[in-house]
Amino acid sequence: MLGAQGEGEGEGGIRQLIDFALSFLRRRYAVIIFATAIAMALCVVYLRITPPTYTAQVKVLIGNPKAQFLQQQSLLSEPVFDFNQLETQIQLIRSSAIAGDVIKKLKLFDDPDFNNSHPTLMSLFHKFRVILLPKFDRSNNKPPELTENDLIEAFQGRLKANRVNSSSVVEISFNSSNAARAAEIANAVANAYIADQLNARFETNRSATAWLQDRLRDLNDQALTAERAVNAYRIQNNIIPSGGTPIDEQRISDLNSRLITARAQAAEAQTRLNNYTAVLQTSSESPSATGTLGAVGADTLNSPVINNLRQQYLELVRRESEWSARFGRNHLTVINLRTRMQDLRSSILDEVRRLAEVSRNDFESAKRRQQEIEKQLSEAVSLSRATNTAEITLRELEIRAKNYRNLYDTFLQRYTGSTQQETFPISDARVIYPAMPPDRKSKPKTSLILALGLFGGIALGVGLGLLRDAMDGVYRTPAQLEATLHLHCLSLVPRWRAPKRPRSSDAQQPAEDPHRQILSAQPSINWAVIDMPLSRFAEAIRSIKLGIDLNPSDTSSKVIGITSAVPNEGKTTIAASLAQLIGHGGKSVIVVDCDLRNPSLSASLTPSATAGIVEVVQGKRSLEETVWRHPKTGLIFLPAVRRGPLLHTSEILSANAMQKLFATLRASYDYVIVDLPPLSPVVDVRVTGALVDGFILVVEWGRTKIDVVQHALHAAPHIYERMIGAVLNKTDIKAMGRYNAYLNDYYSESHYARYGGGDSIRSLSN
Repeated sequence: MLGAQGEGEGEGGIRQLIDFALSFLRRRYAVIIFATAIAMALCVVYLRITPPTYTAQVKVLIGNPKAQFLQQQSLLSEPVFDFNQLETQIQLIRSSAIAGDVIKKLKLFDDPDFNNSHPTLMSLFHKFRVILLPKFDRSNNKPPELTENDLIEAFQGRLKANRVNSSSVVEISFNSSNAARAAEIANAVANAYIADQLNARFETNRSATAWLQDRLRDLNDQALTAERAVNAYRIQNNIIPSGGTPIDEQRISDLNSRLITARAQAAEAQTRLNNYTAVLQTSSESPSATGTLGAVGADTLNSPVINNLRQQYLELVRRESEWSARFGRNHLTVINLRTRMQDLRSSILDEVRRLAEVSRNDFESAKRRQQEIEKQLSEAVSLSRATNTAEITLRELEIRAKNYRNLYDTFLQRYTGSTQQETFPISDARVIYPAMPPDRKSKPKTSLILALGLFGGIALGVGLGLLRDAMDGVYRTPAQLEATLHLHCLSLVPRWRAPKRPRSSDAQQPAEDPHRQILSAQPSINWAVIDMPLSRFAEAIRSIKLGIDLNPSDTSSKVIGITSAVPNEGKTTIAASLAQLIGHGGKSVIVVDCDLRNPSLSASLTPSATAGIVEVVQGKRSLEETVWRHPKTGLIFLPAVRRGPLLHTSEILSANAMQKLFATLRASYDYVIVDLPPLSPVVDVRVTGALVDGFILVVEWGRTKIDVVQHALHAAPHIYERMIGAVLNKTDIKAMGRYNAYLNDYYSESHYARYGGGDSIRSLSN
């Protein structure tokens, strides 16, 4: 259910919006049509007096890629075409230099689009010059000649250059009254820009080449000077390289190699000597150690003498062992073998001693050679240390000379490439889509101008209509009344125009007969509900009575006060008509005129009355002597006679006698209708709260200001709390149909013509 309710509220809001739009169109369609017609007329006039303009477009690619070999040979680095670079190129296209070149090339000084015969630009320019230049000879009908700056400004005003989407393509467009001329100028601008780029690059390369040539000359001189300084310093410090290496370093390297070899030889000789010494020591301690002589060192086995003697010794040892086992150890043969073995052992030891002596001599020789080489190496190192500072300075000189030479070679290579590139110029831009004469004009666009005029006129009309509604500030619809006052709108009382009512037999009788005081039949509006019961006016009064009878408040609604915010809103007519309707329906009703300061109802119904409510309250007259009657409807009227200015009307209305009078009326009649004064001018209504059960506020349609009514009710809160509702009086039903169309659906003129409604009757104001 909540969802359905929300959907219904949404549909209701849309429906209300549609109803408001339709009612607004019904109200303000004339303003909207008038504004639209004016706007369309202005658009047509503009299209007729404005000459056509044709726009030619040419597309130029910025950042034209070069061949790889050209990029390598280029003296200047290639720029990266980002967004900022493209914007820079666009500004160059629109520059005064490009404009001046095109103007001179195409001789635009004689072009009708730019000289004094141009129908729009030059005429306006001439008018401004006349105003701004007081020294201008106004007697001369010809405007002053254009200067070059003026022509360039006019040219730039027609020239546009924009980037195409996010690409590197720039679209150049030019406006002219001639299609072919526009295309020619657009292509000329593109060609002038490309030529300017070529000239700028050529001038830049030529300047760079000239600077590079001078720089090469300076670098060559500096390189030669640095190389000569290296050679002179090398000779001065006796630093002569051999195979690319200095002599001192080469000698130290050779001595190191020789020292290593000498140390190896000395170590080897010492090892052999130690081996021989060990063999001799072992043999002296153990005579039988001769057989293990080969285990001491390899040098002993290298001697053929020792090897031969050792083989013989081993053979004798074998035979001695065999013979000792066969013949015994003391056998003469065995003893001879032992003697021979001793001789061989002595011979071997003698040979070992000889070899040991040779090894000792070799060791001492190697040691002396090692010491000599170490001495030479120490001297060479000392000499090398003395030349270290000179070598450091030499290296610095060599590095400087090498850098100058490398820099010279690099610049020489770039210079060669630059001189070659000067003979092959290429631009960074090229035309990819040349301009063609346009087939149709670019402006003014007829369809666009007319559409803008149509929608602009409609928008202007709607705006004026909304402005008029916003500045209206009066009540036009029941919804508006209910929204601002939070009161029920009981009825819309139409504005009527009534013919004179013929005098009948019930005309006013002389006032001397108090029992025959008859209400006046004039004006006829007071009797409209009786004479035309099926009219809109009568139906509106019935709606008021129904609202009184259906009043949801707990208090009774027998005494009804009719008031308004300001005078002349028709409250008196509403009070009289409501009483007529109630009396005609068979109920007993009395109308009391409590507007003591301006008793207009009394002046209308009883113009010859001599006594009224004031006299009754003061006790000068009785109620029966003062009231007036209508024999046909039974309506009873208690007038208020104004004999002079009443200064204390509020005290009269709040007096106890007035309360007693209304208590009597409440008990005697079914309805008591009280015509009260307006709220804003006087305070009399505020003291009638004890007299009246409920109030009805009469508001004049289309005249009474909203803020005035709100202020009046705010000043009388106790009156506002007892309000039964409000009535929109003097409503223009035909105009009201522009606010609420449904009001005309039932209350049509044919309906009232069928039932004797006659012409609409305009109610009389109070």
